[in-house]
Amino acid sequence: MTFSKRSDVDPFIVMEVMKAAAARAAAGGDVLHMEVGQPGTPAPRLVREAAKAAIDSQVLGYSDALGLPALRESIAGHYRETYGVDVGAERIAVTTGSSGAFLLAFLALFDHGERIALGRPCYPAYRNILRALGIEVVDIPVGPDSRFQPTVAHLDAVEGPLKGLLVASPANPTGTMLELDDYRALSAACRARGMRLISDEIYHGITYERPAVTALAVDPSAIVVNSFSKYFSMTGWRVGWMVLPPDMVRPIERLAQSFYISVPVVSQWAALAAFSAREELEANVAAYARNRAVLLEALPKAGFDRLAPADGAFYIYADVSRHTNSATDFCKEMLAEIGVAATPGTDFDPVDGESYVRFSFAGAEPEIAEAARRIVGWPRLRTAGRG
Repeated sequence: MTFSKRSDVDPFIVMEVMKAAAARAAAGGDVLHMEVGQPGTPAPRLVREAAKAAIDSQVLGYSDALGLPALRESIAGHYRETYGVDVGAERIAVTTGSSGAFLLAFLALFDHGERIALGRPCYPAYRNILRALGIEVVDIPVGPDSRFQPTVAHLDAVEGPLKGLLVASPANPTGTMLELDDYRALSAACRARGMRLISDEIYHGITYERPAVTALAVDPSAIVVNSFSKYFSMTGWRVGWMVLPPDMVRPIERLAQSFYISVPVVSQWAALAAFSAREELEANVAAYARNRAVLLEALPKAGFDRLAPADGAFYIYADVSRHTNSATDFCKEMLAEIGVAATPGTDFDPVDGESYVRFSFAGAEPEIAEAARRIVGWPRLRTAGRG
């Protein structure tokens, strides 16, 4: 038997690390989880209560392909209240998590063989979804000099035509953010080149020194992707959304009708309550901030003093090249020797990723503190140079 070429994508390495961590736990070993990018907190109480009420009172059949009207209105209201941006509910598409949003957006925007630019390192599913659809990924290597974000100068250096640019702010794995002027410059560059700008804003709400800005503040033609997974602590509920320019609404709706009919309706009813749970959600962000502070103090003591600026999200992206030539092996040793699971940078950067490790600090505070203590005390870091 043969398989399609589109299925030949790289594995999602963080899932492989999770499997190894689960195997260690099943064998009786302890594991401190810093590999997975999901909140360690449950969905807010109001969300859980709304789900129970919906089960008891709603038919829970299909919704419109673009989502429950009430949820689309609430999301539109979120943009008015949070960003001062007026977005009509008719431009909102509720999706099966942000992953479903990216699949729909890529299918609606780009044809087979067209070229899309991504900053590298980046969330690996972007690359894998695009390649599975036969869309060519054009890597833009970004690093500390641009705060791990693409710039207009990076676009100018690309040879050949581009049909789109995908950015993320705050970004996974680095946590860095684009500012308003960055969005202005990138938006103008995309318009001049006839490119679509897609902005992944899934970590909005989880920021530290300053709030994140939305691409919609400068570019109403941008496609913005967000989700209830991260800030709203609803990863397993699989509810995301897109804000679309008017010309994209109908194409997205037609695709959604055939792909999945509608997002699970009980999850949509539950998500309606998420915007009323700000007190609990802000307490989560305060806990992430404390975890972040613990790692920013501990990691340099362990010899990791070259860290990406963690403006938002819940990750520290650390240069480990002074300790190893292989972040993959380094992470395996760290799990085996001190029970700390983290993700090698190769998940996010197939070229330079062996020099980096991503540490997630989304877990419970005692777990992150203990992980930091073990990393600082790990004999491997005291005795090994490069190996």
